[in-house]
Amino acid sequence: MSVPIALQLYTVRDETANDFAGTVRKVAQMGYSGIELAGTGGLSASEMSDLLAETGLRVAGSHIMVGMFQDQLDEVISYYTAIGGKYVGIPALPGELRTIEGFKTVAKLMNTAGQALQDAGLALYYHNHNFEFFDLGGGVRGMDILWNETDPAVATFEIDCYWAVYAGVDPSALITAHAGRYPLIHLKDMTGEGEARTFAEVGEGVIDWQPVFAASEAQGAEWYIVEQDRCARPTLESAKLSVDNLMSWGKG
Repeated sequence: MSVPIALQLYTVRDETANDFAGTVRKVAQMGYSGIELAGTGGLSASEMSDLLAETGLRVAGSHIMVGMFQDQLDEVISYYTAIGGKYVGIPALPGELRTIEGFKTVAKLMNTAGQALQDAGLALYYHNHNFEFFDLGGGVRGMDILWNETDPAVATFEIDCYWAVYAGVDPSALITAHAGRYPLIHLKDMTGEGEARTFAEVGEGVIDWQPVFAASEAQGAEWYIVEQDRCARPTLESAKLSVDNLMSWGKG
């Protein structure tokens, strides 16, 4: 199956901070099919829709802070419905929620917000880092709580393969174990060893991507999303290298 490739704009946040629309145009010229938002650059829904129409890009997903799903849900639904962004996700949790009770609270929020989003034609997802795989006591991990206490009908997930590997978790095995719940696959590579491990462009590091692709596509992944938290080379250059490598493997 052919899974389209998007860029998480957090990768090029230094560029979007200066020229959001111009940066999105450059992303489209690289060959990406979509973008994942991490902020809207101050664009209204109408302006964002116009930019998407101009570039031919689609919104693969959108990262918004967890509190917005509780305090600004109507505004979230209005904006992302207007721009055609089906998936709206939680990118991370503040430290005070990284406990057993905190994860249980987030799971409840995902069920209620997920239902409201689904009723509006949208879908909720959660994006992991490495802390979700920490033992919180008794062998319980945050991810276990989120998987087990959310309704699969209204709550999906976005695996960040880098952070899974960083936590000692095989991303392909994780995707397979929760098949059907991972429509969005974050791709970023890893270089170095131990505490010196850091981010690399897809195909420029040590992660074996073929099992990830096989597992992702077997369970119906809808988007591959390139993200690089920090880049050693200019961010637009990094973004282009990742998509070029993916396309050289027949992806996109």
